Order: sequence, then structure tokens, then C-alpha cells
Amino acid sequence: MNVDCYPVTAMPHVSPLFRDYVSGLSGPEDNKLELFYSPDRRGNQWMQHPPTMDEAKRRAITELLREQNLAFGAGPAALANLEKMAAGAAAVVTGQQVGLFGGPLLTLLKAATAIRLAADATAAGNPHVPVFWLASEDHDFEEVNQATFFADLNLPTDGLRTLRLPQNPQPGNRVGAIPFGADILPLIDELRRCIGPTATFDLLASLYTPTATFSSAFAAFLSRLFHRHGLIVIDASARPFHALAEHTLQVAIEQADEMNSALLDRARQLEAGGYHAQVTVGHSSSLLFLLDETTGVRTALKKIPEREWSAGSRKYSAAELLAILREAPERISPNVLLRPIMQDTLLPTSVYVGGPAEIAYFSQSQIVFQHILKRTTPVLPRFSATLIEPRLAKILHQHQLSLTNTFTTADALAQLLAARTMPIEGKRKLAAAGNALDRELKPLVEWMHSLDQGMGHAADVSASKMLYQMNRLRRLSANFTLQREQSLRRHANALCQELFPDGNLQERRVAGVWFLSRYDLSLIDLLVKNANAGVCAHQALYL
Repeated sequence: MNVDCYPVTAMPHVSPLFRDYVSGLSGPEDNKLELFYSPDRRGNQWMQHPPTMDEAKRRAITELLREQNLAFGAGPAALANLEKMAAGAAAVVTGQQVGLFGGPLLTLLKAATAIRLAADATAAGNPHVPVFWLASEDHDFEEVNQATFFADLNLPTDGLRTLRLPQNPQPGNRVGAIPFGADILPLIDELRRCIGPTATFDLLASLYTPTATFSSAFAAFLSRLFHRHGLIVIDASARPFHALAEHTLQVAIEQADEMNSALLDRARQLEAGGYHAQVTVGHSSSLLFLLDETTGVRTALKKIPEREWSAGSRKYSAAELLAILREAPERISPNVLLRPIMQDTLLPTSVYVGGPAEIAYFSQSQIVFQHILKRTTPVLPRFSATLIEPRLAKILHQHQLSLTNTFTTADALAQLLAARTMPIEGKRKLAAAGNALDRELKPLVEWMHSLDQGMGHAADVSASKMLYQMNRLRRLSANFTLQREQSLRRHANALCQELFPDGNLQERRVAGVWFLSRYDLSLIDLLVKNANAGVCAHQALYL
């Protein structure tokens, strides 16, 4: 299998913060980022500085995880890793929303990265285990209720098809706890048409049942996919987990004003560095949500500085919130900035594996880490990859294209292919005419500018029109070639649809199970093997 490696600058839709962060991991250190992140992110320093953990808490969390993972269907490797954690092993942690049918391909890439990093650290003499945290307390139903596939298993270029659970739960409900109900049954039938009667389909059909929830099905699916690799899965939404994290949640209540002020300062620091805050923090923002004791609806807790709290229209004192935390800790829920601190309250985390958005969150969460845990957990980017099947690899090779050529629209790629396919005589004539036009126009426009400002402006407008017409001639020639060579447009459509679907990286748009249905569990081994990104920000994996 061939692998092409691309730098972060080749990736589309990359924020300046993520670009600089990834570049700084392997290149010159960027001092701007030192304020926002742990220095242990560089090299293998994170392996050598595992966090300490109270032994009683370590035993308690390990026992909870053992019970939970047995319920998820974990195999011997995961149970053995729990024994290692109980004996003192640290954790490489990653996580994701509990998306329908396992979510997009990036879910598999995250798990593979955690497994590979844990194995590398263990081989270096620093015992680590991989842990996958389910973001089951999130309440954005639209984030998890759908999965996208290529429309036909044998003819994927026909387009994309999104399967969507047609529910309308009460806004604010935790997505992980929502049962599928009978609405899942027709989706299972549609799924079979999308991925075929494969072993992957049989596994999904056995797990995604009317009585299952988003969390239970997702956790069981991950446990079975990665059973040979010992992935530990955690759903920390239940009372025992929140009870073990009581101190972290208590500090978030008691010191809300101080942390809010520090987060507002951090937003200004990010802006001064040329970045922006991923999470908007207002003067009444807090790090917490409150779950309604009757409906379970999750509402943001807001804090009036030095005064009372509110969740929706209801008011609370700090004493009332602390009483809720003692009596029903599961009702106090962390937001996205507090979640990594809660993770590391419960787990002996050496490093977190995240995507671009999570790495941006960490630039703000660093404030909260220091305030509550007095340390900052390093974060590393997850493995990023586009999977290229043999049929597509053949088209890329035929036209001498790289993956990055497909990061555009199908029309633009078709124009490129047509320009490359045009007879050499036509290319020469167009190039000669274009060069001559450029050569003659430039001194003419400059001369007219020297005569008069108005004349210069008129020359700019006229020159722009002439250059437009020259480009129109190029497009006309390319379109004529496309009409004669129909396969060029088909090839462009196939490449963009499958490698850059809807203008997004494949890993963010297409469900991972679509690829599993074609390559079975050998794909899992392949992803784990190649998840050592190093200086490679994005990989093209030729299957």
C-alpha cells in the first residue's frame, strides 16, 4: 500500500491557529503558542511525564470502567488494558460525539491514533492504554442524528446519501440518552442498501435497535471494532463518574468569576496573536450546564458576577448548586471547555488526541487546566487521512494528479484535465497569445498611468476586460475538449465526489462504516499502522 504525505498548508479550510500548532510540532518552536499550550506537546515529552493519580480514585474509576466495558462487549485486550491502568499505566485519551452508525470516518481515525500513540509510549518503556471518551452529554441532536454514504455501493459517483433519524426530541436533551425507537428500523433497511449485506451491516443491525440509545450503540460498536487493540470506552454521564469528579465541578461553581475573567483575558490574548477564540465567552458565561431533574433538559448555567446563578428562567444560589452537586452530581454537566479537565480528573491522561476544533478549544481550556488541576495536558492532532480506492488511484495516476488537485470543485478539476489533454499545438498557441498580451499590456498601461490618473484607471479597466477575454478563450478550448472527451468530466466528478465530497475532507463527511463494509476489520489494522502522523499533517492512503 502506498502513502502520500502532505503538510498542513496543503489541507483545505485550516484555521491559522491549527496551521501554526501543527507546524510547530515538527518545525521551529512558535513562541506565540507557548502561552496557550503545554510544552510537553513537542517530541515524546508527554510519554515521559505521566500524571499522578490518587490510588483510591484509580481503583474506583478502573472498576467503573470494567463494569461499563463488559456491558459494551469489550474483549480480553480491553480488559487487560484496564488491569494495566489499575496497576499504574497512563492513558492516551480521545473522544467524539456519539454519531449515528459510528459517525464520520474521523471517529475511526481518532481511535486509531490513540491506540497507536499508546502502543508507541508502551514500547518506549512508558505503559499507556488508549481510551475513547463518549461526548454523550452534548445536546446538539443535529450533530449526531445522521450518517452520510456514497449513494450506491457499486457506483459511488452517483452522489451522497444521508440517512437521518426523523426524531424531534425536546431541545436540550442529552443526545447519548436518547433511544432510537421504531424510527431506526427503516434506517437499518436503508443502511443495507447503502453498504450491502456485509459483516459490518450485521454488526450495526444487531446494535442499532429500537431499545438502544445513541451512546449504548456507539460504545458497543467501537468496542467490537477495536477489540483486538484493547480500546477502553468511557461514558461518564452517569452519577458515579460525576461523583468522582465532584471536586472539579465544585471549583467550577465556587470560582466561576475568576475563571470567567481569565477566559475573557485569554480571548483577548488569542486575538492579539492573530487568532480567535473557538468558544465565545461572555461576561455571564460559566463552564457548566444544569440538567432539569424532571425532563433531563440541559440548560446553560449563567453567572452574574458576585451574585446569583440562572438556568433559563430559574434562579439559583451557589449554595443550591453545591447541594445539587452533592445529592445528584449527574445534573451538573461540563461545557466543552471544562470537559477535558473533567476527563483528566477521572483518567490518568498523558495526552489528548483531538481534531482542529478541539486543539483550538485547548488554547482556552489551558486557563481552566491551570486553575483546577495546576497543570496542562498536552494535545496532539489526530491522524488525518483520505482513503483512496484502487479505481480512483488509477484515475489519479492516469492524469498525473495528486490528492490536493481534487480539493476543488468538479468543474474546476474538469477544466484542469481538459487543459492538460488539449493537443500540444493548441496549448502552445494559447500560451503564446496569453504571454504576448501580458507582455504588451503592462508597459502600455503603465504609460497611460503616467499621462493621467483618469487615463490610467480607464487603461486598467480595458486591460482587465482583455485578460478576461483571453481566459475565456482558454475556457472555450477546454470546454471543447471536454465535449470531445466525455470521460474527463466523469473522472473529475468521481474524484471530487469521493475524495472531497461537498467541498469537505472525506474524513469529515463520509461515514467510516462505508469503508468498513468494503474492507472489513483489516481496515482497522491499516489505520492503526499508519496513525503515526509525525510531520505528515494529512495522508493519502491508497487501499
